[in-house]
Amino acid sequence: MYLGIGAYAFIMGIISGYPVGAKIVTEFRKNGDCSKAEAERLLAFTNNSGPLFIIGTVGVSMLGNTLIGLVLFITHILSCIIVGFLFRFWKYRDTEFISSKSSSVSSKSIATFSNLGEILSTSIMNSVNTVVMIGGFVILFSVIISILNNSGLLDILCKVFYPIFNMLNIDTRFINPTISGLVELTNGLNILATINTKSFSTLITFASFILGFGGISVALQVLSITSKTDISISAYIIGKLLQGTIAAILTYLIIHIFPIFNLDLVPIFSNNVNKLSALNTYINPYNMIILLLIIITATFIIFNRKKYKFYKG
Repeated sequence: MYLGIGAYAFIMGIISGYPVGAKIVTEFRKNGDCSKAEAERLLAFTNNSGPLFIIGTVGVSMLGNTLIGLVLFITHILSCIIVGFLFRFWKYRDTEFISSKSSSVSSKSIATFSNLGEILSTSIMNSVNTVVMIGGFVILFSVIISILNNSGLLDILCKVFYPIFNMLNIDTRFINPTISGLVELTNGLNILATINTKSFSTLITFASFILGFGGISVALQVLSITSKTDISISAYIIGKLLQGTIAAILTYLIIHIFPIFNLDLVPIFSNNVNKLSALNTYINPYNMIILLLIIITATFIIFNRKKYKFYKG
């Protein structure tokens, strides 16, 4: 494998959102650019939610504040980087090697005037198929959540977790959106954002966990993409559970360590659109964006420190 091409899957996974990272890693494996173990390591942390969804949809539309979206996005990136470093030990003793011959670029993948139309049409069709697949999974799991709600099964499942939440002194109203988010990301976050609570920091921490895990819907999207290869999805599931947990911990620490993020002292929920407007006085969004760019740049440098070297086989 090129010791550096994984950075491409990582960066594109962050920029484009689900399930682009998984699709790129799968293409690496199909083209023989990485071993099975290397593909599983990449899959564990390169398939992430994008800035448009976290900052735009969750931060602005659902929670009513861009800065909270930036905080969620930064902790999302930090958590997936940590998972990436943890998974460097996944099947570390795997003996499969990739030769330079198997990693050579096919002449069909090189864009020329003679095959430009074919490449463009193939790219468009692949994009359309991916968009339709994502939409289909979202609709399917939205229906499943609706059936669970109307049948009362979701309420029964929530009651199982009541003692745990009461023991941890957490509002039990967070159980329903958390379970829904574990099933389907968008629906769970939407339900979570409608909860009227004074402990807004807890709400954001749960939102961070749901964003990190991604939900069963995204996991099945990844499975549908990787099913054409020998990549196991077990590493992905473990990685996303770790990422959700780490993201929630990081979000909780950031909110409670830095006074400017003490959200529980800010008057909120008078309106969804103006929940956290008081924070805009204290936090400069441009500083948050600069910090985010520094994190992405540093990560890119780390992953490319030995780029363009082959394993000899």
